[in-house]
Amino acid sequence: MVETIKNNDMSKAEAAEAAVIDFNATWCGPCRMLAPVLEEVSEEMKGKVEFYSCDCDENGELARKFGIMSIPAVVVLKKGQQAGMNVGFVPKEGLVEFIKGSL
Repeated sequence: MVETIKNNDMSKAEAAEAAVIDFNATWCGPCRMLAPVLEEVSEEMKGKVEFYSCDCDENGELARKFGIMSIPAVVVLKKGQQAGMNVGFVPKEGLVEFIKGSL
């Protein structure tokens, strides 16, 4: 399950052993394509990695903090520290490989 980040509050993601944050926007076509892929991967990696969705329009402070210039951008956090970032749509296999490689 992908949890939604609200009010620029990323405390749960930063406290997790491993977290994936999808920076997106409702108007972004590639973001809408990535959402179901992330949902599927989140179910497969349940218990190992926590997944979050962050709408850049609603959480501009977080987008700036992570230097998000293009979306979708997937950020991997390991013990609260950024371990990797991937920008653009990625098919499921590539996304899983990126996440595992960042951890």
